[in-house]
Amino acid sequence: MQSVLRRGLSDTASLWPPISRAFGWVHRAAHILNNDAGGSSTQVRQQFSGLLGAMSRWRAYAGDLACAVTHFMTVSQSYWPGLFHCYAIADLPRTNNDLEHLFGSFRYQERRASGRKVAAPSLVVRGPARLIAAVATGQRTFSAADLAQCDVQGWRALRESLDKRQQSRVSQRRFRRDSAGYLESLEARLVKLILPP
Repeated sequence: MQSVLRRGLSDTASLWPPISRAFGWVHRAAHILNNDAGGSSTQVRQQFSGLLGAMSRWRAYAGDLACAVTHFMTVSQSYWPGLFHCYAIADLPRTNNDLEHLFGSFRYQERRASGRKVAAPSLVVRGPARLIAAVATGQRTFSAADLAQCDVQGWRALRESLDKRQQSRVSQRRFRRDSAGYLESLEARLVKLILPP
């Protein structure tokens, strides 16, 4: 068994230096962005920019991984405008993992309850209310007394907003089913408004 391992290591010895170098760069990038030292946004930006410069200069030493290093630099540049806000603004999370987890768990529960593989069409209309309700009930249970203390005006405003969105979706569906008939009825209503009785 040891001879097989030795032979495997000797046969792949030339592949390890580029892997080690590229891994070192990615590990350094993670260390800079983790910002354990608590540096300012400008300091983190300068350190990361220096690392990307070094990666660009020494990319050829990454061997077959040079294209992966180029891709890493391209993606880093595309995220550059918003990459360092979390160091300038207190309590701004570095990632949106929690938000993605929230939406992912909501999608999972919807799929499990409905059997659908895609989101229900009603989520487009009722999403603002359903998502908040799902998040709130996931954190604690509510009693009838809790629900009785709700803001009635806010509830009515939300219902009105949801009804408008529902009406808009219904109009879109009617238009898609019979666009000519929908436009004719719209034109007839417009003519009634324009012409005197």
